[in-house]
Amino acid sequence: MDIVDKKIFNELQNNAKQNTKEIATKIGLSVTPTYERIKRLEKTRVIKQYVALIDREIIGKQIIAYCQITLFKHQKSLIDDFKEKLFNLSEVMECHHVSGNFDFLIKVAVNDMNSFQVFINEKLSVVEGISTIHSSFVLDSFKETTAYPL
Repeated sequence: MDIVDKKIFNELQNNAKQNTKEIATKIGLSVTPTYERIKRLEKTRVIKQYVALIDREIIGKQIIAYCQITLFKHQKSLIDDFKEKLFNLSEVMECHHVSGNFDFLIKVAVNDMNSFQVFINEKLSVVEGISTIHSSFVLDSFKETTAYPL
């Protein structure tokens, strides 16, 4: 990955809807090599996908919670089963296996507190192997980004 690739990354992270010509102009390269670089980055999965970032409040996702989850024991089959179950819960935006005082950190997006209660009681707490769940709620967000610094 060279400086030109980093320029392409920055442009795509800023606005993935730009066409190749717009990106080429901004990074000072002609269209064909820019196109070839982007295709190479996609093929090698450095660029995994393109997405639209949605304003969660406009679509009614008023509550963001982070849940710290501890499992009863560290056993591969239990961890694999937990990951599979959480992968299929639409409310879970992120799930990270972490070190420290708990095993997993998940980010949950729901419409309201009632929806969160339903999520905890009917979806998360029924997943086998969970020992404890501690939840923290986002009061205010002043920085949210998906762009990696390069």
